[in-house]
Amino acid sequence: MKAAQKRAQAKVEYDAFLAGCPSRQLLDRISDKWVVLILCALGGDTSPGRPGAAHADAPKAMRYSEISRLLAGVSQKMLTQTLRSLEHDGLLTRTVTPTVPVTVSYELTDLGLSLHHMTRGLRNWAQTHMAEVLANRENHDARTS
Repeated sequence: MKAAQKRAQAKVEYDAFLAGCPSRQLLDRISDKWVVLILCALGGDTSPGRPGAAHADAPKAMRYSEISRLLAGVSQKMLTQTLRSLEHDGLLTRTVTPTVPVTVSYELTDLGLSLHHMTRGLRNWAQTHMAEVLANRENHDARTS
């Protein structure tokens, strides 16, 4: 069996409900909050009124420092690891420009952009329903205390 045929057969067999399926690793990666927020940032979905806010649906390249400032609370180590893993998976490209100092920018690939469309919805859902979730948590805690 040729390599292309093996890949095609494996694709048919991907089932995230199976313990050994590699799609589980991918689901683990893309369900991470920093991945969702990085994809939203590079996809142009920054919050209105925030510094560097971009028009939604206008993906753009961003420098590391821009992403870091936008994602409040992310450590340098976590941001670096997450960007590297997204580059490794082909979801974004890293471009190094030989300036003084060197400029590094990140941009979504077509594959990353296709995932961004779903993460945008997830982020919007979380922001829209947070008050309801907080109320449910309060009610649950009051009942179980």
